[in-house]
Amino acid sequence: MDLLVNSLLWFSIVSAGIMAGVYFTFSTFAMRAFAELGDEAGARAMQSINRVIVQSAFLPLFFASSLVCAALAVLGLMGFGGANSLLMAAGGGVYVVGMFVVTVAGNVPLNNRLDAVEAGSEEGTGIWRLYLSNWTPFNHIRTLACTASMVLLALCL
Repeated sequence: MDLLVNSLLWFSIVSAGIMAGVYFTFSTFAMRAFAELGDEAGARAMQSINRVIVQSAFLPLFFASSLVCAALAVLGLMGFGGANSLLMAAGGGVYVVGMFVVTVAGNVPLNNRLDAVEAGSEEGTGIWRLYLSNWTPFNHIRTLACTASMVLLALCL
């Protein structure tokens, strides 16, 4: 069981680090850059990213890392992490709630709303401005959750 738990820990630590980096990019400069492009160009850029990202390696990593972190949370609660069981449960739980749940409940609905409008239209401009103000705070949560999860899970090794 130790080999399995350690393998899951390593996968989750690396995955959380990758995801933290992706989200950090959007939180620190990408969204500001899109806003500076103007409403139509910024919205079109984000619409394109949202369409391409679901056809990239991001989506399998998103789901696999969420599943592994959920498994680590359960294994930690069951005591399989030894002295670090609670850290493991916390690290997995922070990732699942702060990354997966926030994405599904917060970011994805906003992505879908943005995708459903014509970027240059009056409605598109309104949705884009709402998107900029609401999407980014959710992304900050994802960035922090992935980073915290990575640290908590690394402490288990």
